[in-house]
Amino acid sequence: MITIFFVMTAAAKPLSLLSLSLISLLLGILLSFGGRATAQEEEELFTQKEVETEARRYIDQKSQEHQGVFLFQDPVENQAIPLLFDRIRLVRTIAGYGYFAAVDFREKGFEPPKPYELDFWFKPRGKKLILMDIRIHKVPRKEGSEWVLVSRLPVPWWWLPVSEHPGHTEYKRAWEVKAAIHEYLADKIREGGGVLRIKDEKTGEEIPLEFVEIHNPVRRIPDKDYFACTDFREKGEPEKIYDIDFWLAEKDGKLVVDQVKIHKAPEKEDGRWIQVERYSFEADKPVIVP
Repeated sequence: MITIFFVMTAAAKPLSLLSLSLISLLLGILLSFGGRATAQEEEELFTQKEVETEARRYIDQKSQEHQGVFLFQDPVENQAIPLLFDRIRLVRTIAGYGYFAAVDFREKGFEPPKPYELDFWFKPRGKKLILMDIRIHKVPRKEGSEWVLVSRLPVPWWWLPVSEHPGHTEYKRAWEVKAAIHEYLADKIREGGGVLRIKDEKTGEEIPLEFVEIHNPVRRIPDKDYFACTDFREKGEPEKIYDIDFWLAEKDGKLVVDQVKIHKAPEKEDGRWIQVERYSFEADKPVIVP
């Protein structure tokens, strides 16, 4: 913000009309620049229609690459599901966290239809909507001769605020911790070309990891940091599952990932991969974050 003060002494002459016009012009220019600077610091607001358009554009683009099929790689089951688009059911927003489009699909080749519901998470970055991640919210379950949709557990963190009581709490909620981790991961995975690259402190090697999911529950060490465990699989090695802990500190009211640690690493035993614990946090007496 720029403030300009004009001081007139007793001996000063009244300002001419030309001088007043020049001053008005100067003020207009300065206010214009100040307004634009403020706007650049804030995230752009998008309408429901704009979010729907961006989701549909992405779905159409990916479907064209596979002869009309939206081929979704399910990170939990580690399988590609050939999906056909039905509709965008709704768009929700959480202030500061982005937009969430719930999209209905059906799996190709099934009659009666085998439905899925996928959530597309978009976040404003400047004047653009960035696709952060896609997660399955509901999966099909057979009941008699029909398929019905049921929520996959754990549900994506953006559905958790709906079930909470509003109001201020002393500590961050579990969904806020998950949201901070997920945003950190989405950015790092984009930078890493689709994988999270971390250095194994024990072996010294860099491991390319594919994100699977964030565990429940979220925990915190009393009067210290929050943390959550996550599952990753090594790229090209689907049976090699890593348990990675993300530790977060609160800085200026915002949760920031400040430590990433391998909690459990895969080791081969009798021809199969098992997870071996690297460290334990139980001595710190962690508490569950609701």
